[in-house]
Amino acid sequence: MTDRPDRPGPAGPPDAEGPLRVALLGCGTVGSEVARLLTESAADLGARIGRPVELAGIAVRRLNRERPGIDPALLTTDAQGLVEREDIDLVVEVIGGIEPARTLILAALNRGAAVVTANKALLAEDGSSLFTAAERAGTDLYFEAAVAGAIPIIRPLRESLVGDEITTVMGIVNGTTNFILDRMHTEGVGFSETLTLAQELGYAEADPTADVEGFDAAAKAAILASLAFHTRVRAEDVHREGITEVTRADIATAEAMGSVIKLVAICTLTDEPEPRVSVRVHPAMIPSSHPLAAVGGAYNAVFVESRSAGRLMFYGPGAGGSPTASAVMGDLVTVARNRVRGASGPGESSYARRQVAPIGDVVTSYHVSLSVADVTGVLASVAHCFAEHGVSLQTVRQEGTGGTPAVTTAEVHESGGSARLVIVTHAARDADLSATVEQLRCLPEVHEVISVMRVEGA
Repeated sequence: MTDRPDRPGPAGPPDAEGPLRVALLGCGTVGSEVARLLTESAADLGARIGRPVELAGIAVRRLNRERPGIDPALLTTDAQGLVEREDIDLVVEVIGGIEPARTLILAALNRGAAVVTANKALLAEDGSSLFTAAERAGTDLYFEAAVAGAIPIIRPLRESLVGDEITTVMGIVNGTTNFILDRMHTEGVGFSETLTLAQELGYAEADPTADVEGFDAAAKAAILASLAFHTRVRAEDVHREGITEVTRADIATAEAMGSVIKLVAICTLTDEPEPRVSVRVHPAMIPSSHPLAAVGGAYNAVFVESRSAGRLMFYGPGAGGSPTASAVMGDLVTVARNRVRGASGPGESSYARRQVAPIGDVVTSYHVSLSVADVTGVLASVAHCFAEHGVSLQTVRQEGTGGTPAVTTAEVHESGGSARLVIVTHAARDADLSATVEQLRCLPEVHEVISVMRVEGA
């Protein structure tokens, strides 16, 4: 869908002088904070918008749950009935998931209500149907809170940089995984211990799969790529790898290389052999000199490169009730102002319709760690394997079995035991590197391919 000049304006509220009425779907960590801000800051919000704004109802699953500071009279379990009320001008959705969120948002949009959502999973899976409904009704769909919490990244991509050509969006967009990898780096502990700590501190859910396996970051990457490259990208188009296989040895090797390991979302625009986009999420070694390397704890950061503006970086808290509610409220003020003016903001821009490149065509450098027989001729066999697939070696280092660098060498010494080879390649196609690794696994001299990790940002 592309923006059309004949796009109708939004339906005005029934009472042009009365308050704008807001329906809130969900009253968890984020929703309760949005409700508090709407209530406590009503006077300021009204002054900024140009009309009073009023919280008219809150849809919840259970009425008997304690919700301090929330007026029980606002609560209802009939979410469908709430969004279909004719007096509702704005709907804020913070329940998450695909259903019933999709049905509720579509019902609101089809009725002409503006929608603010934080639902990254839904936008990444079926954003096109939501944008189509919003355009047909001439109303707004805003979603700043869907990616990177309080960090303003959606609006810059959607509005501020829309006159430029963005070539790369690379970021840390999941606070849980960044916290885990940062603690593994600074404290020298393993993945399992750090995950347990993250759960105890509230950074990770009881079921952390969405975070540690990269699903959360992949949904956000799909949204960022869609905006940056004016192309519909769904979560299923994103190559995804999690951090569960990252070990302390990987962390130590990265440190020896002057790097840190981060789970990164990388969206790039390529011109050869044809205009395409590449979207991927995976752990990678990042040079310590790169701006993303310094992002610690549960913080997020997004690094953007464009033809004219050059390099930009957006940094801040990427999750939590207050940061996410801040992004929701920013969108709410914007769509409310549009409502007052009888205007609407930008819709979906997917005119470019670029193809999404398969991961096999991605070109980058790699770090490969091998356990090999400590005999003469091993390095020659390994190097020949790389050469057969057109993968050039940048550095080769032998390490002791404990992971401590031993010597820089052009050959593995003959001792009859085992050794660890750490190889960094020049830029190569992912498919060529994968074929190399499969062949290495078949070599009798190679005991194990310990790890394969991309090297980014050099």
